[in-house]
Amino acid sequence: MERRKVDILCVQETRWKGSKARSIGAGFKLFYYGVDSKRNGVGVVLKEEFVRNVLEVKRVSDRVMSLKLEIEGVMLNVVSGYAPQVGCELEEKERFWSELDEVMESIPTGEGVVIGADFNGHVGEGNTGDEEVMGKFGVKERNLEGQMVVDFAKRMDMGVVNTYFQKREEHRVTYTSGGRRTQVDYILCRRDNLKEISDCKAVVGESVARQHRMVVCRMTLMVCKTKRSKIEKKTKWWKLKKEECCEEFRQKLRQALGGQVVLPDD
Repeated sequence: MERRKVDILCVQETRWKGSKARSIGAGFKLFYYGVDSKRNGVGVVLKEEFVRNVLEVKRVSDRVMSLKLEIEGVMLNVVSGYAPQVGCELEEKERFWSELDEVMESIPTGEGVVIGADFNGHVGEGNTGDEEVMGKFGVKERNLEGQMVVDFAKRMDMGVVNTYFQKREEHRVTYTSGGRRTQVDYILCRRDNLKEISDCKAVVGESVARQHRMVVCRMTLMVCKTKRSKIEKKTKWWKLKKEECCEEFRQKLRQALGGQVVLPDD
């Protein structure tokens, strides 16, 4: 994270039991949740300087958690998700999407949202019929789990960020195993916030996980700066009732007028 200048990172398969926050060195802190040390687990890593900006932590399950931050007046919700794998029961998959829906529905419309997740699905290459939620630059063909990602994006008016940036396949592939090369890790944000994102790609050569590649997104928060209203100085006329203040006022006024005007006493 330090080398890539990443401030916030969503992580999955942490496999740490408990619901805590701990410093992990190099100026970063991990908020995590897990119920079993052998499977699942999600977390969000923050640069230490942003820890004080955390307003709320929601640990929904060992597959979904979120952080709410306020950065220079901008509310940003960061959601980390880990979808069940293709071979898991449909009930488990539906529970994951239900939890993610609930998190999204709890976030006010005016607040920003970024989801970083291992969705274990392929949204596929091309976007015919789905132009409102994704670009053309996925990998290979869509599967059922990828369709769930697209359907979720439509429900929540979000965009699949990875797919909007034309990259070499090397920087679109997020998962490699043996001869398999595909895309299962995605970043999603509200469609209104897509204009704030300047780049998104899978990073090659970082040993973050054995089979997964880190997906890096560059986002600039649009901070609304309000102009301070000018405070007009009030003239304290009541002070002229005091003889010493009144005399001082007369003298300064004579000086300003070149001493040519004689002021009346009343």
